[in-house]
Parts: sequence; C-alpha cells; structure tokens
Amino acid sequence: MVDKFVVSMATLRILSGSIEIAAALFMLKVGQVDKALTINTMLAFVGPTVLIITTSIGLIGMADKLSWAKMSWILLGVICLLIGILKK
Repeated sequence: MVDKFVVSMATLRILSGSIEIAAALFMLKVGQVDKALTINTMLAFVGPTVLIITTSIGLIGMADKLSWAKMSWILLGVICLLIGILKK
C-alpha cells in the first residue's frame, strides 16, 4: 500500500506538470512573444508554490522520524532554493 503522503506529493507534481504542459500549449496557440512571456511569468508562481507545498507534505509525513534540527536544515535548504530562484 502506498503512503498517503507519497500519493499527495505525486498528485501535486502531476497537477503541476499538467499546468506546465497546458501553459506551453497555450503559448503555442497564442503565438505572440508578449503573451507567451505573460503566461511564462504566471508559471513562475506555480513552481515555488508547488515546491513549498510538496516539501511541507513530505516533512509532515516524516515528522515522527526527523529531529527538529534536521527539519530546520531542510527548511533552510528550501529557503535558499527559493531565494536563488526568485532573486533577480
């Protein structure tokens, strides 16, 4: 039996991937650089949001197996990733 946390994480990633593919197809449909760039900009919010939610689900699933120190290191790593992704 698959863990409910794993199912939740995988479902969220499938949903995220579907949004990415739909956006790419929509970019091809509109066929204009300015509109495609707008769609791409909207996707910039999806990626980090999915990262945070998926990581949170995973940490909740592992909360009984990890010490607070290890959870803090993971949280710090996610924060560093977000800074690296979102900083201009």
